[in-house]
Amino acid sequence: MVSLIFDGLQQDLRLALLPPAVCALFRLAFILIYRPKKTPSGEWGKWYHCFRYGFWWGMDINAYPYLALFVLITLPSAFLPFWHELGSSLRMGLMGIYLLLLYTAFLGKLIFYFHFHDIFNHTVWLGKNADKRNFADIFFHQNHGAWILLSYLPYAALCYFSMKGLLSLPYFSWPELSPPALQYALNALLIPAAVAIYYWFHFGGTFLHRNKPEWDEVPAIVKDDIFMAKATLDDLENLKLLRRHAVHPSLKRSDEEAIPILAPVLPKNALQKNGKALDPLSHFCRRAGGPRIEKPQHIFFLFAESHAQGPLDSLYESLHIADGGRKFRSLPGAVSLNGILPGGMVSQPSIVSMLSGIYDADMELNEKQDFWQGCPRTALAHQLKKLGYRTSLWYGGSLTWGSLLHYAPASGFDEVYDGIRICPAGSPRTWLGVYDHIFLENVERLLKEKEDGTPAFHFIYTTSNHGPYNIPVEEYDFDAQRILSDAPAMVRREDAIRRQLGCYWYTDKVLHDFVSKLREEYPESLFLITGDHSIGVIPFESGIVERKEPALRERLLASFAMQHPGLRQEMLAENTIGGHMNLAATLMELIAPKDFAYYSIFPPLTEHIDHVVTPYCWMNKERIGLYDDRISQSLKVSGSPLPLEMDCREYTEERDAWCELTGWMARHPELLVTEEKDGTDETSIKSFG
Repeated sequence: MVSLIFDGLQQDLRLALLPPAVCALFRLAFILIYRPKKTPSGEWGKWYHCFRYGFWWGMDINAYPYLALFVLITLPSAFLPFWHELGSSLRMGLMGIYLLLLYTAFLGKLIFYFHFHDIFNHTVWLGKNADKRNFADIFFHQNHGAWILLSYLPYAALCYFSMKGLLSLPYFSWPELSPPALQYALNALLIPAAVAIYYWFHFGGTFLHRNKPEWDEVPAIVKDDIFMAKATLDDLENLKLLRRHAVHPSLKRSDEEAIPILAPVLPKNALQKNGKALDPLSHFCRRAGGPRIEKPQHIFFLFAESHAQGPLDSLYESLHIADGGRKFRSLPGAVSLNGILPGGMVSQPSIVSMLSGIYDADMELNEKQDFWQGCPRTALAHQLKKLGYRTSLWYGGSLTWGSLLHYAPASGFDEVYDGIRICPAGSPRTWLGVYDHIFLENVERLLKEKEDGTPAFHFIYTTSNHGPYNIPVEEYDFDAQRILSDAPAMVRREDAIRRQLGCYWYTDKVLHDFVSKLREEYPESLFLITGDHSIGVIPFESGIVERKEPALRERLLASFAMQHPGLRQEMLAENTIGGHMNLAATLMELIAPKDFAYYSIFPPLTEHIDHVVTPYCWMNKERIGLYDDRISQSLKVSGSPLPLEMDCREYTEERDAWCELTGWMARHPELLVTEEKDGTDETSIKSFG
């Protein structure tokens, strides 16, 4: 019996070599695919520690298959002859499943990095409510999904023959000792030794759980290179760490625990009275200074999918994909900022933050049914209605996305329009929505039909500038040879690059053509144009600039410009930076009567902005930083590589407080306001900046 266990243990250990070896190969492939510098020349120490630490860190999960083989196959085989006969097949089947799981996670990471320039992060969990058909469209038409699926065949074959070869290696025999007492002692040590092997590898080469590898202990030589630091983390371990934080911690905290976290932005007595939770947003009541422009009859807030600041930077003017935006910024009465941080890194948290006036912080407020009944008093449309505006939301796709059908009316919109329903049946569309030019044509048509002289606020959200970028933009006047004539030849030659640039050009063009038509129809209107988030559209691989990687400003900043005949750039108080969460207050300060009470957790752009903080990023006038990566970089527009500052996290207490504020509101839905319950509390009118 003991010899059978020993034989099985050897088989288990041999197969257990495969997962860390496969993960090391995946680590190498990830580096070779995405890292600008492909070789270890001049940095052998960095590569060595990346792979060394990655091996031990990965064994946190990669030790489990060994344990499973030993417990499920080796031990029963010592007692069950038929199980012993099936041992090799069972081992190969169990390990094969795990190796396929590793491959799936690796492919997922490659695709995720392609789209988000990051390994798996919290954005993964937002996918559960996303349109799965759009995922499939992107997978097959942008990420070559058919080839990816076919790649499982050679991978499975390699795994099969590798396992077959390892299991065919000769065995060591279990030693026979005398006297019998010594043999019994040796036999008794076998199972504890097998378990000890598991714990040794599972704990990263130690028997002490507290010494297990973790992010904070990544060797400094590796951590100073943010890409190599992320490459140390195996994909399943990455997902395991994310799983621990799938629910935002603020949703699990008690009020008593939350109060000190909120202290940087709220006085302590602002949150409870006689044991009852109070609305913290009542302490962000502001008084408008008086209108700076004539009150517009129409306000058009255009929230364009993936309309980033990068293409508008002077470095990339030769691409000519943002000429519509440049022309708009040159109009009389146009003002703009080249540094605007969106409220979310992807669409859903960005639009929810913008509409609610508090950060969504990936808590998916739009999917919580309490937020289908009421909204925070900071909500944009809810407050504009107090100024006499009829409020409308127009979305280029289906209002089932993000539960907008329920969330938008509760946020203060009188009318919500589904782009698929307002456009003619059979209109060409992506999975996200109708092509922008068709959607905007029908928005314009309905605007004219519904015009009744009532002041109106229109929030218009487009969808087309999104992967897989398969809109036939050539049919809509995109001539790559003409438009991209000043760009490097590779840009015109490579189909994937040309399609993505063409889609950005298309969205930018039809968006600003739409604005031009509205300006002719309603010349005294106020227009705001921004993107829901940034996107990696610049083709650095083409040599357009010296850098081979995007700067942080290009990864994070959305576009932003406003236009009205009465606007002047000096009205923005010489600001060069801002955020989406400053825009609602800016609107109020531009058009609201003097002393009008409104609510905003951030000041307007008409006041000095020292820094901007979101749940993901921070920015001041000189630098921009990413919290998860703990890095920062100069905001300067430069074609040369800009150094990264590592282990840099500014304004963390403020960031935690803003997230906690959202958690407080989510835990206390009774504080949400409705049309019937709009108890404006002006007992503590104080500006917190």
